[in-house]
Amino acid sequence: MLILIPVKGSDPKEALIAPRMEAEQWALVDFDAGEVRSVTFHPDWDRTGADWIDFAVLENRFENAMDLMEAGMMVLARREGQDTIELVIEGFKFKELDEIGF
Repeated sequence: MLILIPVKGSDPKEALIAPRMEAEQWALVDFDAGEVRSVTFHPDWDRTGADWIDFAVLENRFENAMDLMEAGMMVLARREGQDTIELVIEGFKFKELDEIGF
């Protein structure tokens, strides 16, 4: 499954989740069988080359996520302390992310 995260930085270990308007790029995480297979970085969420992205995780639940939802993604928001890709994915594994709904 593919998980999309707006980030500042391009190191999978150190990139920090960022609000959409402040994101330098988008991390596309290939997550399968409970582990990260790969992390790639893209200039915009709609230029990843992926046919289908399952989830997007945003910095907060007050961000505009309609375009992501219209593209078929389930949109989640990180919780306090989930600042890195690794911590966000750990939160995803244990269902410790919040749903965004309108």
